Amino acid sequence: DPFRSERIRRFRNRNFTMTEDDQLMIRIQSGELRAFDELVEKYQGPLIGFFFRNTRDSQLSEDLSQETLLRVYNQSWDYLPQGRFRGWMYRVARNLLIDNIRRQSHDALIKAYTGKQADEDDSLNRLASEVVSPEEKANVKELALIVDELLTTIPEDQRLTFTLHHYSELTLNEVAEVMETNLATAKSRLRLAREKLREKLTLLGVTGPQKT
Repeated sequence: DPFRSERIRRFRNRNFTMTEDDQLMIRIQSGELRAFDELVEKYQGPLIGFFFRNTRDSQLSEDLSQETLLRVYNQSWDYLPQGRFRGWMYRVARNLLIDNIRRQSHDALIKAYTGKQADEDDSLNRLASEVVSPEEKANVKELALIVDELLTTIPEDQRLTFTLHHYSELTLNEVAEVMETNLATAKSRLRLAREKLREKLTLLGVTGPQKT
């Protein structure tokens, strides 16, 4: 498409520092198959983790992550290199997730973890710092299993906001973009999710952080 090619050329010529993801997408737009392989290698694990924490189904999570990446590839020409790739990709993922939730009932909860162990350990430590006191962090993996179960009990918008921010490591601005809302609403949903998780953890005998 000559119009799209010209649009990309103009973005390249602007005084704008493109991210690695932007450059990767431009290579995909240019027809470089290796670029798509790199995209899959980089984001398949994080996408599976995102879907799993919202569906509790490991096989479905793999299927949805593959479908997301396929849609990213097929819609690559719709992407403009403005440093906002993660928000764009996770919006595709969120829409797929919502479509799936509308189609299927959730009567089977499967516990499984995917992705690199080191990355997961980092995510779990970040999560622990948000919902429990320092004394509880020694049992962070056990805590994460509990939190994963509790995530299914909070409202969808709050759960998505929490998982996008804490597990997928999106900024709140990116979360707001994915959720198609404003920054204030994203902050409010994250706060409510944290409060509800703390309350539920307290009921289970897990002590929350002391407020000052």
